[in-house]
Amino acid sequence: MTNNVRRKSTIAAALLASAGLAIVLTATTANAKNPVSSLVGAKVDNFLLSDQRGVGHELYYYKNAPAVVIVSHQLGDQPASRAIEALQRLQTAYESKGVVFMALNSSRNDDHASIRSQAKAINVPVLDDELQLVGRSLGVTTTAEAFVISPRTWTVLYHGPIDDSFAQKKGANANLASALDAMIAGRTAPVTEAKVKGTKIDFPDRKKTAEFKKISYANDVAPILARNCVACHTTGGIAPFAMDRYETVKGFAPMIRESLRTKRMPPYHADPHYGSFKGDMNLAPEEILTVVNWVEAGAPRGSGEDPLARVKVEVPEWPLGEPDLVLDLPSFDVPASGIVDYIDLKVKNPLSEGKYIQAMTYRPGAVETVHHIIGTWRADGAAPGEMRSANTGGYGPGSESKRYPQDTGAYVPPGGTYNFQMHYTTTGKAATDITKVGLYFTKSPPKNILRQLGVMDYSIEIPAGEGRHHERSYVEFPESVKLYGVRPHAHYRGYSTKLTMRYPDGTEKILHSQPRYDFSWQREYTFDQLIDVPKGSILIADYVFDNSVDNPWNPDPKHNVTFGEQTMDEMLFTYVYYYIDGETRENPRDDVQRQIQTSISFSALDDNIDGKMQLAEVRGARMAAVRTNFSRLDKNGDGGLDKAEFPLGNSARALAQLADGDLTALDK
Repeated sequence: MTNNVRRKSTIAAALLASAGLAIVLTATTANAKNPVSSLVGAKVDNFLLSDQRGVGHELYYYKNAPAVVIVSHQLGDQPASRAIEALQRLQTAYESKGVVFMALNSSRNDDHASIRSQAKAINVPVLDDELQLVGRSLGVTTTAEAFVISPRTWTVLYHGPIDDSFAQKKGANANLASALDAMIAGRTAPVTEAKVKGTKIDFPDRKKTAEFKKISYANDVAPILARNCVACHTTGGIAPFAMDRYETVKGFAPMIRESLRTKRMPPYHADPHYGSFKGDMNLAPEEILTVVNWVEAGAPRGSGEDPLARVKVEVPEWPLGEPDLVLDLPSFDVPASGIVDYIDLKVKNPLSEGKYIQAMTYRPGAVETVHHIIGTWRADGAAPGEMRSANTGGYGPGSESKRYPQDTGAYVPPGGTYNFQMHYTTTGKAATDITKVGLYFTKSPPKNILRQLGVMDYSIEIPAGEGRHHERSYVEFPESVKLYGVRPHAHYRGYSTKLTMRYPDGTEKILHSQPRYDFSWQREYTFDQLIDVPKGSILIADYVFDNSVDNPWNPDPKHNVTFGEQTMDEMLFTYVYYYIDGETRENPRDDVQRQIQTSISFSALDDNIDGKMQLAEVRGARMAAVRTNFSRLDKNGDGGLDKAEFPLGNSARALAQLADGDLTALDK
């Protein structure tokens, strides 16, 4: 479901494996269409929804929990408000036993912005079920209904009031605590179901079952699949099956439904509530509802010619057309196992005149082994730390061709060498990688000069076993800039990311959010319209990491994780692309770029963003010397280091000196 047809082959294999499972796990239950009087024993299908803080929650992720509790919710509703208070008390009592608590807002009266603003103080995740798919299939009818779900069977074991005060009939002896106690002890609850006294929640689609059987495959469903899915789900594509006829689609219909409910597909993980991006692959809400309702109606064929049988997709070698310059990188043999240190591959620049890069495409050969590629151009004879280089883009899993905004380019002088930092990951099978890079140049010198920075935090420390660990970093802009794109980056423990702009007046705006980060699909997100960043604004990167046993990609949940280059380590690194207002080829502002870069080491440690670095914020092995000499650096004795008292800037050399125990950098 993307124009980039050169994804990791292991992803396709994983999708194929999950496809087989999905047919079993997502069978539509009777209560999905016609809620019955008893919901106990009903199958609960997988889903992923984001909460009031922008963090995603997938039901089947909690497979190791003894129980998952979901309580129906609505803003401003008196029974729901009381239910939240009771639920938070139960969470305090049972969270140490591993029970997971969530509130589910399926109300048509509440939108995402309202849930985010009005549920801030609620400690329980409040999930936004804006399409009502989860509440409808779960069988919700009113607010304050409690559902206890068994992760062993993914069935409802208790459905009823939280306690007697929520019961329609007093003295029913149905309460959530008793149900949880029994379940944890391996027993059946004394009462498994009772009616709840709550406010009715309207689910209009429950009355449209007959209409859903009339959804046209030919006119309604197939065109959605052709627009959004067939580019990858084609013969020779990277997806595990080709959507080339009705019979194939029907066979995979349960998997398609599960993929949409869990937001696994399309593989575009930007929350549509925040930011507007070029090439947005998210399906529109009405498209999701059309496909899901059609599947739940039995995926009827109906009449009409099959549009998918007519769709022919060609997989181009170069998605942007033939490049102006193709760089063939030296081949590299990736071993079957072990750790491969970063390597640098070099290609001499064959051009005798300077060029401005407008676009680029990276084509790894052994894509399953390539963790990332960072491209630069360097002048002949330039030392590694010299400012005689230019950025030439890069690649990460899921990357697509990159095109800079109109009138913007990255200048590469004549001669010199193209350098590519290659990070390979072993897969259990030896492979040879031959990467090609296609560069596209502007026809004339552009107006704007491309700039890039990385909002990063080299001090992150993620405790072993912790499932929701938050880290933060930021960058401050000393002059106004125009922001045009971002790319968050973490490794296998990355769970969710959020990028927020805080303006000089203190107001904030979320520019980009990924409720569920996916290492396999690392994209650059280019804004539809350039974002004005006034002087003095700061860009805040919030990351949530999952170092628990629940994370299926976790290399080692028993390991305390810090910042590092290898995949078993972790990173907080958001690439930001922009140009500086007023900068031209005739008036370069390298001074502003240096100011921005030298502030990053300080802001990486200033976790509470108060402009001072407290001792508790000085974390990480690199900062051991700063911790030891904190009082010596705190020249004004106010208990915190400001930028003037933290003179290291973004000097990699100074940080390396500190890590080696050389304290001379502290006095510079």
